[in-house]
Amino acid sequence: MNVIIIGGVAAGPKAASRINRLCADAEVTLIEKGELLSYAGCGLPYYISGLVKDSKELMSTPVGTVRDSAFFRNVKKANVLNQTEAVAIDRANKTVTVKNRSGEEQVLPYDKLVLATGAESSVPPIPGVGLKNIFNLKDIHDADAIKATLAERKAINAVIVGGGLIGVEVAEAFSEMGCRITVVEFLPQILGMMDPEMAALVEKHFEAKGVKIQTSTRVTAFTGDGRVEKVITDRGEFPADLVLLAVGVRPAAKLAQDAGLTIGPTRAIAVNEQMQTSDPDIYAVGDCAEKKNLLTGKPAYVPLGSTANKEGRVAANAICGVKDSFPGILGSAICKVFDYSVARTGLSEKDAREAGCDVVTCLAPAPDKPHFMPSSKPLFLKLIADRKTRKLLGAQATGPGNADRRIDIAAMALTAGMTVDQLANADLTYAPPFSPAVDNLITAANILRNKIDGLMEGVTPAEVLAMREQGKEFTLLDVRSPAELEQMRIEGTVNIPLGALRKRLNEIDRNRPVIAFCKISLRGYEAALIIKQAGFTDVKVMDGGILMWPGPLTRG
Repeated sequence: MNVIIIGGVAAGPKAASRINRLCADAEVTLIEKGELLSYAGCGLPYYISGLVKDSKELMSTPVGTVRDSAFFRNVKKANVLNQTEAVAIDRANKTVTVKNRSGEEQVLPYDKLVLATGAESSVPPIPGVGLKNIFNLKDIHDADAIKATLAERKAINAVIVGGGLIGVEVAEAFSEMGCRITVVEFLPQILGMMDPEMAALVEKHFEAKGVKIQTSTRVTAFTGDGRVEKVITDRGEFPADLVLLAVGVRPAAKLAQDAGLTIGPTRAIAVNEQMQTSDPDIYAVGDCAEKKNLLTGKPAYVPLGSTANKEGRVAANAICGVKDSFPGILGSAICKVFDYSVARTGLSEKDAREAGCDVVTCLAPAPDKPHFMPSSKPLFLKLIADRKTRKLLGAQATGPGNADRRIDIAAMALTAGMTVDQLANADLTYAPPFSPAVDNLITAANILRNKIDGLMEGVTPAEVLAMREQGKEFTLLDVRSPAELEQMRIEGTVNIPLGALRKRLNEIDRNRPVIAFCKISLRGYEAALIIKQAGFTDVKVMDGGILMWPGPLTRG
């Protein structure tokens, strides 16, 4: 069996390695347009920052063997044609035409073909985009060029255009290198994978670290004498010695499209669960292939190295006659922003509403370990569920606390189709060095149960702030202690500590709606129950408490 694999970064090498293990008599040819093979592209920001010292570490096995042409030839029994571009597929004759760097063409026959052509960086047609020191971050060569520019001077003005995963990760890398950083994002928030109130927490953290976040801003031009000096936007100008374009990627599907293969609505190559395209002898894997959302069943495009490796294995299994399938994705993703983790899985609140779900959400900030443990750190958690079915729909987390554990558990709960009731009773591990006795995720699931069962009516801090700005009349009741008030407070609140609430109910206007809160709104929930029992009719809890408050705070 003669197998040609086009693309040598993630999914392609994975497929080649798996085919070698399953089909010893297969002849595998790996074609790669670039020079480097099987490198960890997601590690590039950490190479720029210096955390990864040598680029070879991104191309090596855990024992230090570089995955180059000799490695794939000797260990994986795959013939490698790097610096060689596949220019045409002839499906009728089952051949691929390739061109090397000298311009010489060669026609290669195949029995099975795997397309792992990846994704292409989007380059917006902005005047001046061709100036020197304006970069994309596609491969190690790009990273080396950025590192060389950063080395030219110790202090540098860096502008990142785009606030997605790559943009925020590189922002931290630039900060580690001593840059003055501005992130310019066209949308109203950075990290579009997160809901607005969660993204706002990350934006605040960036600002606290000295990174300027400029949202709802469109870049109109880059200017400079030969090299970039300024980024011109519709909201002002920003000095720039270096610009990173991180406005997203698109699937590299032209080769497949020219060959007449079906392209899906996401502009990626349409595939089935065995990663077969509309031609049963051609497979597509990785960032060029369309995915299916496990929760909605609709086409999705979320390019990630983790998904690419799984798809490469599935395609190889199918080629070698091993039963397997790739069912789809949840859109699980995580990134690091200084000492914060930012993670999500499943549907966002917006996605869930667009899917027609009866959405109920909760915000649950709390320490990721018992408060008495010195290693305890804050974690901000949001869950999304369907009120009618009680099923979990999505989860998001950020903060310095342990987010990956909670989001990974939520991903498994989503895969299993669990309800919030099942999640609330999950038998998770507990010991003080690792988690609270009632884990953050279980607490959040119980909040959702209370809301669904009518025991609690919540309102988000953003909604409360909007109500204040609109001049609506209500009592914002703060039930924290006097000591907590001295640390930070929201102006214009009524302050009655929870322990004194029953004795001081007469201080609350019965003719106005009441919204109770505390630090995280656990006491706010208890206060709401007390007030309702006293005959108040319009009582809500501010989800997430003062820790999730998006407006101004008075400190001291």
